[in-house]
Amino acid sequence: MDNISVVLVAPQGPINVGAVCRCMMNFGCADLRLVNPCPEYRSLKARRMALKAESILTHAPVFQTLQQALADCHLAFGTTRRFGKYRNAFLSPEQGAAHALAQSPGSRVAFVFGREDRGLHTSELDLCQFFVTIPTDGAYASMNLSHAVSLVLYEIHKGSMDVARASNDQQESAQAADVENMFQHMRRTLLAAEYLDPQNPDHVLRAFRRLFGRAGLSDREVRILQGLWSRIDWIEEQRQQLSGSK
Repeated sequence: MDNISVVLVAPQGPINVGAVCRCMMNFGCADLRLVNPCPEYRSLKARRMALKAESILTHAPVFQTLQQALADCHLAFGTTRRFGKYRNAFLSPEQGAAHALAQSPGSRVAFVFGREDRGLHTSELDLCQFFVTIPTDGAYASMNLSHAVSLVLYEIHKGSMDVARASNDQQESAQAADVENMFQHMRRTLLAAEYLDPQNPDHVLRAFRRLFGRAGLSDREVRILQGLWSRIDWIEEQRQQLSGSK
């Protein structure tokens, strides 16, 4: 979320600006940029609405043009609910989030939101590479500014958490030599335990190879299996000693 910027173009109400700061902090986003905001954008009303996110409001830079606000950004998504000749190929917030998260780690990505009453002008959308629209009901399609920001940031934050979980869950695959050593140990252990047919031990062992091959064993999982075979070896040794002492 550190590489995500929220850009508000000519926000007209200080309460909305404060509410945007609050929802940004909810989703771990801190870079707010304001283009020609209303004079009261840092008023008491805005700060009361921002609550603990007042620091985002305090440090938000103000720009005269959207082009200046996007100068250091590598990709920009313009949000709009209007359709027309030059407004097509819309993305949903979820799709926009996926595109944003697919960028290289050092890329700065901006999501641009327009005026409460008129949204973004076509000339402002020209500065954005993608358009994002929130599929609302036709009876009342226009959303509150802070609500729209919340929906978009929610999708980005959710997507970033999914990516982080997938990265954490991904384990390094075991080397082929280690896996084969484990299978040979398994073969010896199961033969000694009289689980495999000594005339054709590889018949059942091949089923285990396919099973573990589909799973894709990690280093840790190979070590766990090796520990299991070693434990079975010890139990079988104890059983044979008890049988021999009788």
